[in-house]
Amino acid sequence: MVHEARPNRVLVSLMSLGLLAWLGLDALSVAPNRLVQGTPLSPVEALGWMVTLLGSVSMACVVWLAWRPTSARLWTALGLVMGLLVAMPLWLSGAVVAVLDPDMPQARVGIGPGLWVLLFLWLLVLVELRIRLGLRRVWVWSLLSFIILIWGVALSQWLTPLALVQEYQARSEQFLEAVLYHLALVGAAVGASLVIGLGLALAMRRFDGLRRLGFGVLNSLQTIPSLALFGLLLAPLAWLGNQVQWLGALGVSGIGWAPAWLALVAYSLLPMVRNTYVALEGVDPGVIESARGMGMSPLQVFFQVRLPLALPVMLEGIRITTVQAIGLTAVAALIGAGGLGTFIFQGLGQAAMDLVLLGALPIIAMALVADALLGALAERMRRREAS
Repeated sequence: MVHEARPNRVLVSLMSLGLLAWLGLDALSVAPNRLVQGTPLSPVEALGWMVTLLGSVSMACVVWLAWRPTSARLWTALGLVMGLLVAMPLWLSGAVVAVLDPDMPQARVGIGPGLWVLLFLWLLVLVELRIRLGLRRVWVWSLLSFIILIWGVALSQWLTPLALVQEYQARSEQFLEAVLYHLALVGAAVGASLVIGLGLALAMRRFDGLRRLGFGVLNSLQTIPSLALFGLLLAPLAWLGNQVQWLGALGVSGIGWAPAWLALVAYSLLPMVRNTYVALEGVDPGVIESARGMGMSPLQVFFQVRLPLALPVMLEGIRITTVQAIGLTAVAALIGAGGLGTFIFQGLGQAAMDLVLLGALPIIAMALVADALLGALAERMRRREAS
């Protein structure tokens, strides 16, 4: 139950900014082909005043409801925000039909800054409402799945003239390969850092000198910029690939997957080792003594008591490492490592922002999904421990 009488400043601010973005920023751009810069269009120029006014009134209603946020008002605000999120792809579909000239089959529509800002702000509003209403994660995922379903239907049926969709259609096979390669590189880096991190944390618990030295080295690694680290690995890996035949056959060289994987492992080690060390050290000594008093061997105490109790905190380290690695892998495309970063840098080179988005949006989605899943798993384990 919510008993607030004061305005919810977060909701009021977010929806007010959304209203300003809707009325003040361009919603679309229309270009006759890929090479020509698009002409920006406001929501009024795309579908007229009536539809624009309807969207404005809906956002103003959320601001009004958030000014005195009782439970009933917040539930109503949630319904309005869901309606806006569902209406966005439908509005976009109508706008595409209205602004495109059927005699120009090469014409394309780009999503303008206004709609991107609105989408970002409305998702933040959804997060705030979820917290205020105490919704469980499963409800939030259900709502998001419904919105994604509507977007999927709109993209496949009515939004094919979108520049983003056309960029995808021109590279659909390459896109799938890039997604799988990106995930494989992240998985290999996180898996290796998990094994190394667990070993290092166990060793640090036994040797104080190693703990001080290890954290010093890992902290130093974390301060090196990613591009500089890629550059530092280039010469030694190129030499190693030339000198050791089987490593060269595996593809180890100054560019490609090898320096990218090593750099990702290096960046992942600090959060992994720190969380694992803190998690193992943070187990209640009384619980350990009780386990020993029951006659458990040291291995049984570790695997049946200490490790299960430390898992929620260790999972936080895995979550941080995974999200960080998903983002850093995009930069690794600069040294020929492949992945979704390839589209980002190709788009920057060709001044094609929709190609940049084709690489950037899946990376953001992967990071959000990984963060949500691992966060939910850690929360579930904490609740089980507490019960």
